[in-house]
Amino acid sequence: MTGAVGTLVRDGLADARAGRLTQAIGLWGFSRLLILLTVFKVVVIPGPDVTSDVEEIYQGWYEVLRSGTYPLDDVTWQYPPAAALAILSPALLPFLGYSAAFFVLALLCDALVFGLLVYAGRRRGRSMRGAWLWLAGVPLLGPTAYCRYDLMVTAVAVAALLAAVRSPLVLGALAGFGATLKVWPVLLLAGAARGRAVLRSAAAAAGTGAGVLLACALAAPGSLAFFGFQRDRGTEIESLGAMPFHVAVHFGWPGEARMNYGSIEFLGPGVRAVSTAAMLLTVAAFGWLLVWWVKARLRTTSTTADAAFVALLLFTTTSRVISPQYMIWLVGLAAVCLVYKSTRMRKPAHLVLWATAVTQFEFPVWFSHVGDSDPLGVGLLLIRNGLLVAATVSACRILWRQTVTEPRLAAAAGARIPVQADRDRTRVPASS
Repeated sequence: MTGAVGTLVRDGLADARAGRLTQAIGLWGFSRLLILLTVFKVVVIPGPDVTSDVEEIYQGWYEVLRSGTYPLDDVTWQYPPAAALAILSPALLPFLGYSAAFFVLALLCDALVFGLLVYAGRRRGRSMRGAWLWLAGVPLLGPTAYCRYDLMVTAVAVAALLAAVRSPLVLGALAGFGATLKVWPVLLLAGAARGRAVLRSAAAAAGTGAGVLLACALAAPGSLAFFGFQRDRGTEIESLGAMPFHVAVHFGWPGEARMNYGSIEFLGPGVRAVSTAAMLLTVAAFGWLLVWWVKARLRTTSTTADAAFVALLLFTTTSRVISPQYMIWLVGLAAVCLVYKSTRMRKPAHLVLWATAVTQFEFPVWFSHVGDSDPLGVGLLLIRNGLLVAATVSACRILWRQTVTEPRLAAAAGARIPVQADRDRTRVPASS
């Protein structure tokens, strides 16, 4: 009798999980259909045309790259050399026009990330919260998500982090490849455990990155031109450092906001000092991260993802540029954190989700107000950037408390650090 009841309970739970999965897949399909309607302009979102980057800039680069060289005369080309693979990828669908092919490939990458999160989340001891966060986050950003190649890079990063628990080599190889696409995936190594694991990950990342860079350099001239273009960027009007200038323009500041190096930046007195301060703040943030890495005493299965998420938050909030598409990076890494039941990053992940929702109003819907530095535009930026700062501070505190403070207090009290109750919260020594 007891066995029969147990079987019924298990069958009921399985049916419930299957029902939730069907619901999630249905919602994913519906929400992505809405995005496709906007990028194909069946439904028009107010504000600037977000598809212009694909239709004009990307397609222009595509023609240059096909000629056998990188865009050496275009300062808006500020990406590592493997970014050419993303720009050239629509050639995989020759039966479609460039823009249509790019949007379809973005959809496929979106589906890949969702599938990976579902697969990981349905394993024993894991959670589907990550898949649900991704399901919501992409449409909250709106058509911008499909009109930049950042979604493709995020797919590589998500795959790397989900593989990290079982294979440091795969983590390193994918992080190295991702870094040649858009630099930031190198931050995935921030959570690598000390000892042989970090050596394997770092070696795989360096080897993969060097191999890709060499291949790109041999394939076409100008593969490293992006270094100079990126160095000369200023303070973009959506960044945290831009906030003082949004206020200063109303009190006679003689500078201006205009297109510069592919984005609208503030130019004028004090801007260079703020840009330098932002870079110094980034260095200080990563100094804190290094101290954490040395002092961490306890690791759970979520620590690699948690630390990568914290590193990316630090990088984003202190950057001279916070473009709308950056939010897709944060949503992707937050989703991986939520796959693991041992994570405590739910609050920062939800703050990132709210910041993503505000971002669509900041760009493209009311971007003209941001450019004019009027109360609506400044208010949106204050909310979005404030949410990012709150998420960053919260995530840093959580990571430090869970891996440094609590284990140290337990050791001082002579208590054995407990193994967490659920199967996913396996204690992993920091030196493993």
